Amino acid sequence: MKILKFIGVGIFFGIVLVKSEAVSWYRIFEMFKFQSFHMYGIIGSAVFLGATTIWLFKKFGVKNTEGTKVSLPPKDKGFTRYMVGGTIFGLGWALAGACPGPMYILLGTGVFSMLIVIAAATLGTFVYGVLKDKLPH
Repeated sequence: MKILKFIGVGIFFGIVLVKSEAVSWYRIFEMFKFQSFHMYGIIGSAVFLGATTIWLFKKFGVKNTEGTKVSLPPKDKGFTRYMVGGTIFGLGWALAGACPGPMYILLGTGVFSMLIVIAAATLGTFVYGVLKDKLPH
């Protein structure tokens, strides 16, 4: 029964992304060409909402579904790894026209070419899993 909650949240999230045009390739293209504020407004709103939620979780000691207090691990001090990872993620996002969440939403809306992107993302995840112990973390 718990899984139905997560499926419901996922469906709601998908509807919100479609209705806000956050999964639109044209909106993403406009963002990467700095022609529109639309996507930056959505991303900025998400960052603000996330930061506010984390602050509230810490202030009120919110517990997760297992009953333990929500806690965040300490921040990593490495800057270069985030710049490299963010650049790779951004290039993939620009080339595919979708980041990981919207890939499935676009597939659900009938953009079947996303199957190629999902297959490539799955392959990339598998390759990372094989090589992660050899990478400089």
